[in-house]
Amino acid sequence: MQIIDISKDITACELYPGDPEVRLEVVSNISAGDSCNLSSIYTGLHNGTHADAPLHFIEGADSIDKADLSVYIGECHVIDVPAGPVTGEYVNRYFPSDAKRVLMKCNGKAWLMESAAEEIAFSGVKLIGTDALSVGTQGAQVGPHVALLREKVAILENLELKNVKPGKYFLLAQPVKIGGAEAAPVRAVLLADFVFWSGSKA
Repeated sequence: MQIIDISKDITACELYPGDPEVRLEVVSNISAGDSCNLSSIYTGLHNGTHADAPLHFIEGADSIDKADLSVYIGECHVIDVPAGPVTGEYVNRYFPSDAKRVLMKCNGKAWLMESAAEEIAFSGVKLIGTDALSVGTQGAQVGPHVALLREKVAILENLELKNVKPGKYFLLAQPVKIGGAEAAPVRAVLLADFVFWSGSKA
């Protein structure tokens, strides 16, 4: 079984414009005579590979600690998506019809139009992921996010998919439990050549 890390380094990856810079600070250091190494981190919850909760765009909706973890675990499809806007028609024609989890490999250059998000939400997809900074684009974030999140479709953003071939994998991408937060970091991995649960619709 091959394990493929599809997470970006939260301290080194590109930031969404306007998001806070990451700071990793040393609190104690063995080399300085302290008894242990201890660090603290300051970061926006949408830096690096992360999961969005409905609360991100819907006031009063569920926070990330209430996420159904089973959605982030299971068979998924990695698909190539061309740069530019993804329409509802494109989703209808090219997304796998039986997929419950879809990861879009687009070199960070594709985004969902609201029609695409609606098509995804009503097609039975439980999770959509992208290697772009966001499923939307600057100036058009609300529509696609709300279309997905109001239907409880999980969103993974800022994945690392450049070395992943399109195909079926087993996804493990549980968000960190942060009470009341609208998002959380994820250490996402794909399992290739998996044999357990093969063929299930989970």
